[in-house]
Amino acid sequence: MTLSDFKRSLDSDEPPAGLSAPLAALWHDGKGDWDRAHTVAQEITSADGSWIHAYLHRKEGDESNAAYWYRRAGKPVSRGTLDQEWTEIVTALLG
Repeated sequence: MTLSDFKRSLDSDEPPAGLSAPLAALWHDGKGDWDRAHTVAQEITSADGSWIHAYLHRKEGDESNAAYWYRRAGKPVSRGTLDQEWTEIVTALLG
């Protein structure tokens, strides 16, 4: 799946079949469902999950909590726009 494919899938009511949990979290966020994205992210124990969690808390405006999750992910605190970061994470996960 490409980034373009992933973005087009946001037109659907359900995430694509077989989507990994990290991508599912970002898919829900892309649909505007922060709560569902956060619920999915909370279940992901990898560094990718921590990165998504950081992004979601940054989006929420909780900078201190976001900083904690960036540290857990081993990533610097993002200084780009939220859209840029979402695209960066999706692109990395599609790798």
